[in-house]
Amino acid sequence: MAMHRIQSLLLLLALLGLWLAQPSSGQSRRYQQFLRQHVDPYSEGGDATYCTQMMHKRRMTEPRCKPVNTFIHEDIWNINSICRTTNIKCKNGQMNCHEGIMKITDCRVTGGSTSPNCRYRAMSRIRHVTIACENLEPVHFDG
Repeated sequence: MAMHRIQSLLLLLALLGLWLAQPSSGQSRRYQQFLRQHVDPYSEGGDATYCTQMMHKRRMTEPRCKPVNTFIHEDIWNINSICRTTNIKCKNGQMNCHEGIMKITDCRVTGGSTSPNCRYRAMSRIRHVTIACENLEPVHFDG
């Protein structure tokens, strides 16, 4: 009897985990795009191979090579918490940007790369980042 309760509890926890992992219907399309383009919490970043593979995997090499992209190597809770910091001015003049310090990898396309065979160079480091937020969700990497 006790073993059945433990199994039932484990099944319930597994289902809860799957439910929590699903994108919420309340999440904006811009937030989902931000996650796809900029968030990689399961990696420490890396070298040119990392950037080249991730840019292809995240669909940023067609119809043209995206020239620059930054991947953030923090869990989504840390990234979302930036949206609760003091508002600062974004590059476009709006006042919905926020700053924080994050582990990142900057990827820059190499000269001569053409779509779909884009190649990138990488720089991994910890630095200040600026993120635009809407409704307490990150929606744009501003710098």
